[in-house]
Amino acid sequence: MNITQAIEARKSRRTYLPTPIDPKQIALLKSRIEEYNVRSSLGIRFLENGEFAFSGIRKSYGMFKGVRSLFVMKGPKSDPNLKEKIGYYGELLILEATVLGLGTCWVGGTFDNSGIRTGEGEELVCVITVGNVSKSETLKERMIYKAIHRKSKSIQELSEIVGECPSWLKAGLKAVQKAPSTRNTQKVCFLYEPGNLRARVPETYKFDLVDLGIAKLHFELAAGGRFEAGNGGRFLPSNKE
Repeated sequence: MNITQAIEARKSRRTYLPTPIDPKQIALLKSRIEEYNVRSSLGIRFLENGEFAFSGIRKSYGMFKGVRSLFVMKGPKSDPNLKEKIGYYGELLILEATVLGLGTCWVGGTFDNSGIRTGEGEELVCVITVGNVSKSETLKERMIYKAIHRKSKSIQELSEIVGECPSWLKAGLKAVQKAPSTRNTQKVCFLYEPGNLRARVPETYKFDLVDLGIAKLHFELAAGGRFEAGNGGRFLPSNKE
């Protein structure tokens, strides 16, 4: 499995096995974190023993079980694109973990952050649980999925397209349909007219820009090219249309 194939394979997992992550896998994930931090100026770190953040049900509402390790998603408060970068590079780590056969879940507010350190001028945006999981989802996981999952939006609902939809745009939007988003609202919209594509989100909720970064990554992996940073950033294709 490669990163692009991981888009199709990955599902949120909330129940983890007691088996710790293999040290070789940890080393690989830490090397990716180091690479992404250099590239993005973020302060992401891997917390091997982060079970304290989910040890009580008061914060997590009993939705998680057996959490051991976390990706701590943080960076400089002064970065205007902090949350978008958190979404982009956090999702990259999730797909890397999926390739390794590990389970993951984005977590916004339902965890205890009192034991997670941040540096001066840093903001903790969220965490991502990561660990070994059973091959099939537990009954509880299936019930939670059924309770909170909504049907993915169609390509037409995710975009505003002037003229014909080229094949690379359709491929990118299909990958965006698989992108996780807060409460599965899928608010990111892709605005296309020949020679110009932008991705925009309304910013009505605190994690909307995180969702923007996730959606941009999924699109780029499927279509090639890259987006400029920022809400409404232009897409720069790898090849001319």
